[in-house]
Amino acid sequence: MRFLRKILYPFSLVYGEITAFRNRLYDRGILKSTKFDIPVIVVGNLSVGGTGKTPQVEYLVRLLQNQYRVAILSRGYKRKTKGFVIADDQVTSEDIGDEPMQYFKKFKGVTVAVDADRVHGITQLIQLENPPDVILLDDAFQHRKVQGGLNILLTPYNDLYIDDVMLPTGNLREKPSGASRAQIIVVTKGPNEVKVDEQSEIANKLKIKPTQALYFSYITYGNNVIGITEIPTSSLQDYEVLLVTGIAKTVPLEDFLRSKNVNFTHLKYKDHHDFTHRDVAEIQEKFNKIVAAKKLILTTEKDYVRSFAEFDNWYYLPIMTSIVDRQSDFDKSVLNYVNGLNEAS
Repeated sequence: MRFLRKILYPFSLVYGEITAFRNRLYDRGILKSTKFDIPVIVVGNLSVGGTGKTPQVEYLVRLLQNQYRVAILSRGYKRKTKGFVIADDQVTSEDIGDEPMQYFKKFKGVTVAVDADRVHGITQLIQLENPPDVILLDDAFQHRKVQGGLNILLTPYNDLYIDDVMLPTGNLREKPSGASRAQIIVVTKGPNEVKVDEQSEIANKLKIKPTQALYFSYITYGNNVIGITEIPTSSLQDYEVLLVTGIAKTVPLEDFLRSKNVNFTHLKYKDHHDFTHRDVAEIQEKFNKIVAAKKLILTTEKDYVRSFAEFDNWYYLPIMTSIVDRQSDFDKSVLNYVNGLNEAS
């Protein structure tokens, strides 16, 4: 695979120039972006997969939901429907996608919708009988038909966008210069302490502008794994665990389980894998072959909500994102933006 990616490097150069040209058309107003009066917060990245968008969106929901009517709008990756769909008790992950389904299950007071055309989606949301006060656009940094009021760009601590190259050789969707559109850049999935000198070094490496704010975040794991019952995470070391994942980057989860002295076997599927009945049967067969008095199947919340909630012996480990050192500053930046626009309207 690495050799093939190197061969495709000339295509990366071409792809980079195409995306850069498209951005210049938007920057010069030749291609039009629609600006809305309602606060629109864009959460996205420059690369494909695994930067921590879902926990970051959930962080924003927790920050805002007690004060405002919040809506989340996603394209609904790999869903089997078209157009605008708003989540209700009849929808499945096939209708709206796995991340939106996770949001809908977790946040009952939040409106969750999907639409590949974000302009159309936002228009539909603001025409609702009880329209939202603020809209979160999930994975929409490259969707420049909408002019986001606050753009939050994510990049992993161990895989900064500045160290990557364009698709198909690397994982970048656009050149690192695209980061200039963000007001906030968050270095995600790092340690829970980042020394000031290292923060400054990364800021210089990313070429953070005076008009931008740089934050660092880390993942925290739940105290319990959740299924038909709840089991303390600290008790997982007493179990033989079959870990099943369908996400892009699994190393942090594996490292966490090892830090807790958990014995596990990992069945790793591709990101957004559509688990079939055959997959489930094969997983269950492997689980049945585990000889242990105490055993369970552990997966991610995204995979559990999408595919496994109906099965016994299946559990998921919740995750949350936390801001290093300057959480109050981050929160204030978001709230000031939302407050300002809502007061103006």
